[in-house]
Formats: sequence, structure tokens, C-alpha cells
Amino acid sequence: MRRRRKSLGFARKRRRIHINWEYLPVIGKWVFKIVVVCLLAFVYVWYFGQRVSTIGDSMNPVLENGDVVLVNRIVYNATSPKRGDIIAFKPKGNENAHYYIKRIVGLPGETVEIIENSVYINGKKIEEDYKTTDIDDVGIASEKITLGGDEYFVLGDNRENSEDSRNADVGNVKRKYIYGEVWFTISPRKNMGFTG
Repeated sequence: MRRRRKSLGFARKRRRIHINWEYLPVIGKWVFKIVVVCLLAFVYVWYFGQRVSTIGDSMNPVLENGDVVLVNRIVYNATSPKRGDIIAFKPKGNENAHYYIKRIVGLPGETVEIIENSVYINGKKIEEDYKTTDIDDVGIASEKITLGGDEYFVLGDNRENSEDSRNADVGNVKRKYIYGEVWFTISPRKNMGFTG
């Protein structure tokens, strides 16, 4: 008679996976909330939190060389840039250039002229409620400049040390070259706060 081999009893027991379908709506809600939060965070960072570094002291005392600012890219989809706004742009749309940060002084369709340290818009001297320096070099603004329907005239607040619309290399800034409005300084900590 043949002996039966005794098995050692290591047979694998198959486990049945039991899915509790009651939790599916709860899990679905959590996944939906996470996706929405990630989407909102992306939109916030992409449109309101784009970082740009300030190069030079042309916007002193509002911004200093090396300050890192946030740029609002969506604001000008809803409204037009206004006089006094601080903007980031690439001069003449040159993608290889760094972003320039300047203040809007002249709006589309206006005439701009600089006479004796003062800016004249459509023949009237404008009052600027922010600190600026004297304008020693008026550049191309010694004669009236008429802005096109999509052009802006920009100046740095530190006008003794600013390459802006007075220079032919920068000139008038077309709307399509404006990256967005500079609205907040994030670095260094001592300069942190809203720009204006």
C-alpha cells in the first residue's frame, strides 16, 4: 500500500476583499475637494503670485534693488491699466530682456511732455502723490509724445536713475507687453508689504 504524503498544512487561504460601498460618496467628496483646492491654488499662484525680481534702484523708495515682488496677471483682463499703477513689462516685447518695473504716467491716446521737472499730460501738469526725484534727462519726452491706442508712458520713481519711456530703447509700452500689476513685495522681510 502506498502511503499518502502528509501535507504540512501550509495551504494558502484566499482572502476575499470586501468593498464597503457606503464610503464611496464620502471618498468622492474628499477627492473633489482636494482637486478644487489644488486648482484654486494653481490659479492663485499663476495669476496673483508670479514672482519678479527688481533690478536696479529706479523705483526707489517704493522698491529697492533685489526686492522680490508678486505680479497680478489677471487684473488687466478685467480692467485697464491706470495712471499710477506699478507694472512689470518687457521693453518692446523682448523675451530675452529682464522684466522692467515702472509706474504708468501716460495713458492711451494722451500726449506726454516733460517740462522743468514736471510731467504734462494733454498740456496740463499732473500732480503725483508719490515720492519722485528730479528729472535731469527728459530724453525723447522733450517734445510732445502722442500715445497710440494701446500704448502707455512709464517712468521710474527715481527719475535720476531710471531707464524708462524717456529712453528710445524702452519707449512707449504696448498693452500686450505688460505682464501685470506689481502689488506686493515678499522679500526681503524688512520691505514686505503692499506696493503703491
